[in-house]
Amino acid sequence: MSTPLLVFNDKGIYCEQADIYIDAWRPVDKCIVTHGHADHSRWGHKKYITHHHNVPIIKHRLGDITVTGKAWGETFVINGVTFSLHPAGHIVASSQVRVEYQGEVWVFTGDFKTEDDGLATPYEPVACHTFITECTFGLPAFTWEPQARVFEDINAWWAQNKAEKKTSVLFGYSLGKAQRLLKHLDTSLGTIYTHGAVENMTEVLRENYALPDTTRVTRETKKEDLLGNIVVAPPSAHGGTWIRKMVPYETASASGWMTFRGARRRRAIDRGFVLSDHADWEGLIDSIKATGCEKVIATHGYTDIFSRYLREELGYDARTEKTQYEEEQSESSKTTEGGDA
Repeated sequence: MSTPLLVFNDKGIYCEQADIYIDAWRPVDKCIVTHGHADHSRWGHKKYITHHHNVPIIKHRLGDITVTGKAWGETFVINGVTFSLHPAGHIVASSQVRVEYQGEVWVFTGDFKTEDDGLATPYEPVACHTFITECTFGLPAFTWEPQARVFEDINAWWAQNKAEKKTSVLFGYSLGKAQRLLKHLDTSLGTIYTHGAVENMTEVLRENYALPDTTRVTRETKKEDLLGNIVVAPPSAHGGTWIRKMVPYETASASGWMTFRGARRRRAIDRGFVLSDHADWEGLIDSIKATGCEKVIATHGYTDIFSRYLREELGYDARTEKTQYEEEQSESSKTTEGGDA
């Protein structure tokens, strides 16, 4: 093809043949949306296409929109271009987008992780010629421990705080990370309380996902109610008046950025758990190899370092493209229902 099947322009990732965008960051007529985080599902498109379990999520966030839901692997053809959605494993209902035209196949991952978290549909490699990959954690320093081990540590931390008659306050983004935490907390230890932003999104997700019982923190909630129990809240709640009623408390954050010792100090939290909703270094490399692709385009993350490694060490035809997707480095740069590290 003289024109690449997918191009990056000032509005997003564009398929000219089908006249449709993927995860556009400016309003467009038609847009395929990979998942519900605010940096990938923007307001203002005339028509949205997404996985059917993501429909209630983006309707909750964006309001009255025109949206069509698709199942995994369901094909739809626009002007000769065949599209389908495949599990990305990033958060609930997150998709990769497969695009095929005249025998050429491209895959856009959106955000993804390769570990099965027990809640999101697990990531599946999709064969292609060109693979567009995020590389949020595209450095060898990022190597994740198995999820089960991390949750052993989280639940042990809660148990210790309970023994010391403290409230445990655990921070995770309202869409994705929070529900992953809820899914694996040890409910035998006590009651799981939630910040309003977490509870609102969790109520939406209960339609399609099994999650434990939770109790919303309200103005009527007393400090005595919270002692020994755990509160799941978005990072933006830290440092505000909302948290003061929880004294005495211990705080913790669950994020891939907890790999760096300084991250916990900068965020002024007591404990950091390394738990990411993105692929680590090995996950990125293994995923690329599994596609059998020839070309790789790296977006949002350590793009220059990662693409250079792919070219010089692994022999791929790799390059970078700039996007307006967040790089998951700070809560202040996104809403409480935005991207998740």
